[in-house]
Amino acid sequence: MKYDFDTVIPRRGTNSYKWDSVPQADILPMWVADMDFRTAPAVTEALKRRAAHGIFGSTRVPSAYYEAVTDWFERRHGWKINPDWIIYTTGVVPALSAVIKALAEPGDKVLVQTPVYNCFFSSIRNDGCVAEYNHLRYEDGVYTIDFEDLECKAADPSVKLMLLCNPHNPAGRVWSREELEKIADICLRNGVFVVADEIHCELVYPGHRYTPFASLSEEALLHSVTCISPSKAFNLAGIQIANIVAADEEVRKKIDRAINVNEVCDVNSFAVDALVAAYGEGEEWLEELKRYLYGNYETVREFFRERLPQFHILPLEGTYLVWIDCSVLGISSEEAAGKLMEEGRIMVNSGEMYGETEGCFIRLNIACPRELLLRGLEGIFKTFGDAERGGGPMRS
Repeated sequence: MKYDFDTVIPRRGTNSYKWDSVPQADILPMWVADMDFRTAPAVTEALKRRAAHGIFGSTRVPSAYYEAVTDWFERRHGWKINPDWIIYTTGVVPALSAVIKALAEPGDKVLVQTPVYNCFFSSIRNDGCVAEYNHLRYEDGVYTIDFEDLECKAADPSVKLMLLCNPHNPAGRVWSREELEKIADICLRNGVFVVADEIHCELVYPGHRYTPFASLSEEALLHSVTCISPSKAFNLAGIQIANIVAADEEVRKKIDRAINVNEVCDVNSFAVDALVAAYGEGEEWLEELKRYLYGNYETVREFFRERLPQFHILPLEGTYLVWIDCSVLGISSEEAAGKLMEEGRIMVNSGEMYGETEGCFIRLNIACPRELLLRGLEGIFKTFGDAERGGGPMRS
């Protein structure tokens, strides 16, 4: 490979939320969704040039920024975005909060499909709205959408918005065009506005294709907004940059007002340069990254097949977040995560964090050099190998 994803780069002591928040130094963090790889060299070089200038005043977002976004999505995904539709902000979570503030009133209901990214819940709650659950159906080791339930929930007049996670975190699904069209049909018929979080859109693996929700039709475009960012694909979460794509002018005005009310209307100069470099020169690096990540997923799958076969590794269609069904243990997700930290010295996220209330699930971040991945897998085996060897369900 041209790019190095194998070198272990120390992150402790760099004020890394992922690494410096763990309670003991010997615990391997495989939780927070950022990667343990350096970003694309083109991004690093752009940031070096910016730093060398030495002046970091208020930033004007140039036309090159909008061109980078629109060219990238048209070239890679066939979605033609008008630059006028773009509202920049500091991150997808602030974007979601501003959109909810702009388009819903306190007390309104917002549809979510659990298990789902935990910040959906806080964004809804912080804007005084109420989460309404369209639980994903878990059958034969795969999550699918319960469209009958979605139709029922969308018909409630108090449901104003739906937060769509596409690709889905943590289930690892990349929603097909057919599934998205069914969502669009239900939401359009019931007057439910779709807010699509598509932050993981670049991390899609062979056999699957990311379809922007807004690209489905003119009606879907005008009755939705899309939140995008290079932060997951290029490991730029700390740079803080995201975009809201809103084609309807009145909707865009409301969101722009909410962005200003929430005081997340300015971005820094490093963020602008990083995005332009990532979208302008980072494509080759991204494609190699995806191959490495999928190799990590295959490593996880093979490890469990050989050494922990009673656990189920869900198919990873997109993201770098592997969802693991540990229900054979007979304990809760929180207990499983706790045991992994205490006994396996590995920190993961429990399924309950994402609204999964049945069974036992953990989310494993595999975006790391394979050496660290294997260390984490050995920690899982050390913790749960006894159950696999016939010890039966574990009890706390």
